[in-house]
Amino acid sequence: MKKTAFIGAGNMAEAMVRGLLASGSFSKKDVTLSDVNPERLSCLSSRYGVATASDNREAVKKSDIVVFSVKPQVIPEVCREVKNIATKDKLYVSIAAGVGYSSIKKLIGREIKLARVMPNTPSLVLEGASCVYFGEGFSGKEEDLVLEILGSLGKAFRVESESLMDAVTALSGSGPAFVSIFIEALCDGAVKMGLSRKLATDLAAQTVLGTSKMIQEGAAHPAEIKDMVTSPGGTTASGIHSLERGGFRAAVISAIESAARRSAELSGEED
Repeated sequence: MKKTAFIGAGNMAEAMVRGLLASGSFSKKDVTLSDVNPERLSCLSSRYGVATASDNREAVKKSDIVVFSVKPQVIPEVCREVKNIATKDKLYVSIAAGVGYSSIKKLIGREIKLARVMPNTPSLVLEGASCVYFGEGFSGKEEDLVLEILGSLGKAFRVESESLMDAVTALSGSGPAFVSIFIEALCDGAVKMGLSRKLATDLAAQTVLGTSKMIQEGAAHPAEIKDMVTSPGGTTASGIHSLERGGFRAAVISAIESAARRSAELSGEED
């Protein structure tokens, strides 16, 4: 069970195809891309050697796994197209941001195995953080297969309750924007103190990357890294004082809370 159809051939779908083929677990013959843009399909077919389809129903019929990789506003149209051929023997994966599990189930109108996924922008360079909520009916092997597909984009995680997807959206979905603002601010400060923009950007990006890797690999807890770098009466202590005085932690916490609440509002509007 590896025949996979992507309904929508945008940037995220391309990243998934690139990751799947690079992993070696999927071959070109396992992948079909369906999209309304023939030029886009031709480009991706030439680039990756995968099959294409201009008819979503055709793509679904010959696949075991169906990935809804269209923009959220297109989901209703796609579901209407495929609802009459949707069956329980296929796995359906939606990466449409803000579209809830129940909304898609309602649009399909029949029992299917559906997983809702929140990927993020770093998936485009195969360093993403994707989180999945599995609906009813998935076997352990089927869940592992979906996690394998998502793992081709970077790292894959899961939540047991769909209600947590709003927090996931705020953290990993909106997070790249928040981190980018932080990196930009680091660069602005360094430029103010005399560094070139290029050097400041390179240093800031590598510093964030290296610090993240230390945390990921279990080398240290974030608080431990802070203490490792902070010497009594030193430069870091002075800088941290400025961050705390400016309400840095509270601002970040509020940003996550605000984004999560907005995600919940948007999901409610969709329903």
